[in-house]
Amino acid sequence: MADNPPTLERSVTDIVPVPVQAKADPKANFTLTANSVIRAEHQARGVADYLAQLLRPATGYKLPVVERHDKGRPGITLQLGDADRRLGEEGYQLTVKKDGVTLWANTPKGLFSAVQSLRQLFPSAINKTTVQKQDWVVSGGTVFDHPRFGWRGAMLDVARHFFKPDQVKRYIDQIAQYKINTLHLHLTDDQGWRIEIKSWPKLAEIGGKTAVGGDPGGYYTQEQYKDIVNYAASRHITVVPEVDMPGHTNAAQASYGELNCDGKPVPPRTDIEVGYSSLCIPKPITYKFVEDVIRELAAITPGPYLNIGGDEAHSTTPADYKTFYDKVSPMLSRYDKKIMGWHNIAVTNPPTSAVPQYWDPATSNADVVAAAKRGNKILMSPANKAYLDMKYNPQTPIGLHWAGYVEVKDAYAWDPATYLQGLSENQIAGVEAPLWTETVRTSADIEYLAFPRLAGAAEIGWSPASTHNWDNYRARLAKQGPIWTALGMNFYRSPQVDWK
Repeated sequence: MADNPPTLERSVTDIVPVPVQAKADPKANFTLTANSVIRAEHQARGVADYLAQLLRPATGYKLPVVERHDKGRPGITLQLGDADRRLGEEGYQLTVKKDGVTLWANTPKGLFSAVQSLRQLFPSAINKTTVQKQDWVVSGGTVFDHPRFGWRGAMLDVARHFFKPDQVKRYIDQIAQYKINTLHLHLTDDQGWRIEIKSWPKLAEIGGKTAVGGDPGGYYTQEQYKDIVNYAASRHITVVPEVDMPGHTNAAQASYGELNCDGKPVPPRTDIEVGYSSLCIPKPITYKFVEDVIRELAAITPGPYLNIGGDEAHSTTPADYKTFYDKVSPMLSRYDKKIMGWHNIAVTNPPTSAVPQYWDPATSNADVVAAAKRGNKILMSPANKAYLDMKYNPQTPIGLHWAGYVEVKDAYAWDPATYLQGLSENQIAGVEAPLWTETVRTSADIEYLAFPRLAGAAEIGWSPASTHNWDNYRARLAKQGPIWTALGMNFYRSPQVDWK
């Protein structure tokens, strides 16, 4: 049997994102059986329970989680601590032998990364939610892996169209598979306000009613938001909430007249124009409003960052824009938070702890380069590469195309360290793939635009630059298709990939 091992769907060299090192050993395949266990010490128990929950439905096996010293039965061992220092916080080692599987990392976060790779070594049917009658053979070999960048994000715009907590959780599970570690929630915009602010209740009550095209609105209570944050944390994903300002604020200005210079509420807007709205920069009430929002959001957000927007503030003069951020930026440190914002905030000379997010397709920007020279780390999201809401081609039924058409190869064919002239690798925080939802109404819509492109963004953020190769990637990507099918995901079957 060892001389003629079964042909498996994937080997360790097919993992997405591609590992730093991976060596397949077809003679070392492991078979999970009804007698198998998952071994873990106490600190690794959360990841072990998560792994068991992934594997039990399709196998029908009990897969009890036992102590690490319980060596009586074959299975999967999660080993924590004393791993190679090069692995850092999120890296891992994975070994598959005939007598068992070992995941080894310095932290539970690293073990969670290892689980995502291990999932890809099982037959695709492991992702189904009903019992499947088949052998559960795991591809043999070894993996040594750690991320290129510390920030690997996905953004979901819940302001243009509202997505219920369960829909957000579904997306969290999908992005976690590819070692994404940050979820940026775009909570407010001209068309809707999606988070309860108790000191300003009409933001949700009035601003939460609308959505693009007159579609149903909605908002998260603070309890619902905390539940989403906790769910993301259980997948080792940090939530960064965004309240966009001083532009993109029509929903707030429709809710409270005092936020307008004339004191009157503006009509709600459900179109997709940008750049027309602005908070009233001279009025003191503006800053009470902003601080109340920051205070309440900071209290329910355990992560270190709050995003304060800053893009497309075309109705705010440059002088007013600077005045606004001079007053608002210090508020975040009062509530023990760091600033994240769109790259336009670079002109305000933010503290060096701030992370400007570069979204423009242009490959030069003097203000962003100057901010990086001062010490700010830049998050890379050029719209013509990283925006998941761009159409694949003119026939794509949903999406926009102001930054161009972005096929799967286009989304993969760029390097964050060389994209913006004057920036170098050590000045980059990482990569984020934003999904704006002007045309997106359902989870199936999210999946169609995000997959397969999100997997490419994840690989760009995780894998070494030296591994970046389209032909190799497209072959590995094709093998993700059966996984997505088993998960019931509505992915785009790009003609650039041989999905078989």
